[in-house]
Amino acid sequence: MAPRVVVLSLASDFGCQVQLSNMTDEILDVLGVIDLGYWQLASSGHMPTEYDVAIIEGAVTTDEHLELLRDVRQTAAVVIAMGACANTGGIPGLANLVDLDERYTVVYGSGSALKVAPGKRAPMPLDEFIHVDYHVPGCPIDTSEFLRVLSHVLLGMKDRVPNLTMCASCKLNQTVCFFDRGQLCLGLVTRAGCGARCPSLNRPCTGCRGVAPDANLESARTIIVAAGHRADALENGLRIYNTSQEVRG
Repeated sequence: MAPRVVVLSLASDFGCQVQLSNMTDEILDVLGVIDLGYWQLASSGHMPTEYDVAIIEGAVTTDEHLELLRDVRQTAAVVIAMGACANTGGIPGLANLVDLDERYTVVYGSGSALKVAPGKRAPMPLDEFIHVDYHVPGCPIDTSEFLRVLSHVLLGMKDRVPNLTMCASCKLNQTVCFFDRGQLCLGLVTRAGCGARCPSLNRPCTGCRGVAPDANLESARTIIVAAGHRADALENGLRIYNTSQEVRG
């Protein structure tokens, strides 16, 4: 029997689900090997009570999100975090930088906003609350990477998110380093796996894939300062997608 799959969203702009809908050449092949029981962006029906794989986009922001997330984890054999919001908190995580108590009350109602630790508030990535089996980072996701991860799920293979930084990909692409042009680029600490797509299109990396486990942050700061940038440029640059991830080392 084909694995039963649901696609749902928490706090996000649905950009990663839109990416899935853009897979015009591959979508029929995908639908041929899974039973897509619910797709929040494209379905008008209700989410089923039984399924095998849950693909989740978005950051955890409210008590309702947390309740849904825990129910999903109890039901699904496999949970996939899709996109920067689900993996690192993404752009919704910027709300952690300011006091939004009054706004939370207006938008969500009294007592509905999450506080996951003293002084620390959602939006937060899925890993902060449940075990995630597979990760597809990026803003938005790369559809080729998504299909690769989905194939790993179907074949029972392990999650294989790269630990290396993106700089090696730029070298392979023969991209001129942005630091040589006097521009800040976060590729020297950002997780590889996208083929350094933004630098290859003449755009510095903004860190949407999260900080790589193998990143040498102290050396990165040294390089950034030597290039004429402020000492806090690394932390400030990473904030757009990584406010929930402490940048140490």
